[in-house]
Amino acid sequence: MAALSCHFHFTVHKVSKNVITRPFISCSMQPSQSNIKVVINGAAKEIGRAAVIAVTKARGMEVAGAVDSHFVGEDIGKLCDMEEPLEIPIINDLTMVLGSISQSKETGVVVDFTDPSTVYDNVKQATAFGMRSVVYVPRIKLDSVGALSAFCDKASMGCLIAPTLSIGSILLQQAAITASFHYNNAEIVESKANPIVSGRNNFKKSNSIKQCFFNAFGAQDFPSMDAIQISKNLSNLGQIYNREDISTDVVARGQVIGEDGVRVHSMVLPGLPSSTTVYFSGPGEVYSIKHDITDVQSLMPGLLLAIRKVIRLKNLVYGLEKFL
Repeated sequence: MAALSCHFHFTVHKVSKNVITRPFISCSMQPSQSNIKVVINGAAKEIGRAAVIAVTKARGMEVAGAVDSHFVGEDIGKLCDMEEPLEIPIINDLTMVLGSISQSKETGVVVDFTDPSTVYDNVKQATAFGMRSVVYVPRIKLDSVGALSAFCDKASMGCLIAPTLSIGSILLQQAAITASFHYNNAEIVESKANPIVSGRNNFKKSNSIKQCFFNAFGAQDFPSMDAIQISKNLSNLGQIYNREDISTDVVARGQVIGEDGVRVHSMVLPGLPSSTTVYFSGPGEVYSIKHDITDVQSLMPGLLLAIRKVIRLKNLVYGLEKFL
């Protein structure tokens, strides 16, 4: 599709001693920038359905494919309870979807909400079809990240792995780093609602944050990636925390992440929000930083940011921090 570009100019004509100025308009046809074609892999999950709606509403991008092993053949727009169907059926074949999009030779991004065991192959497939990847998958291992980084460097193709898509969570992490320079004692308390009985395979239509997170995460996934990332950030500063804590081996005191003494306490109770609180203490004071997620919509601004940034990458980037 082309756009009409017009410019207003003035020409100056000199006739004997008089100067005459005449306006004129020049127009030209220029190609317009096409939308980013987005494939949602894991589209039937709660977070996948939220992503479909967010991408559909966002400027400069559109849903071009929906991949999942559930609700195969059903229109993804109907599954998301949108006003009108998107005329995009859910397909259980990523290669087929990528092949149809690559023929258009337009910019494409695959958003991966699947599983750590399939991420590497999914990114390789996307790269083979000239498409970038945004990966938001729990418990992806560091050796997988390293292998993907080497692969993306060799292919000169962008990939963004996001331990979190919550911008608020990233701001909490940054605030915790700043606070750590002023306090010697630090602990992390996190909470989630209790998992649904059917766990990972529950795909009922619901907008509850409980289903969103436990369709992707289980109670066995504690400490969460957010808590682990905060602990690693604090550990990388080279400081040892809680030096005076003599209850190191007491299980009820929580799990120590790394060797810096930062403990993580995880609560799983009905009705709790998805929450992370970092406590710091010094002589005569306690400083706490808290972030709550009450709805899956909180992850969508981060997802849209990741999609827009990954198309410019030619290697793997871990985390959204550098784009904020």
